[in-house]
Amino acid sequence: IPEISKNTPETPKTLQGEVGIVDAPDRVRAYHVLLKHKESRSPVSSQDPTGQAIQSRSKEEATQILQDIRLALASEGPSLQSFKQVAREVSDCDVTYQEGGDLGWLMRGQMLKIFELSAFRLRIGEMSEIVETPQGFHIIFRAG
Repeated sequence: IPEISKNTPETPKTLQGEVGIVDAPDRVRAYHVLLKHKESRSPVSSQDPTGQAIQSRSKEEATQILQDIRLALASEGPSLQSFKQVAREVSDCDVTYQEGGDLGWLMRGQMLKIFELSAFRLRIGEMSEIVETPQGFHIIFRAG
């Protein structure tokens, strides 16, 4: 599975080219699953308050876990309900995990650029590839 690992000068042009500047939406309704690892900005979460599991998880292990989750979701035809269930069970996002990863309606400029570009290029009902931010690795689902 291809991984978006950093925001290089080529990345925005490529992703914007895929979206199409004229047809790009002003906002999207997005959900996400965040999986932190020992190099994450804050290697603790409500799911792992001591950080023991996160701090023992390498970037490679976090990527593999999310790849497995993504493949499982894709194999059953990714649905919002399935995605929300996974977010409740495994996401390390303290703000959204209880709500199934619901980020609400996102406007351009609200999120880190690489996250925004990934979310805005999705069609409704699509799931992103793995996206890396300083917080950890994400899978994004666009619901609106």
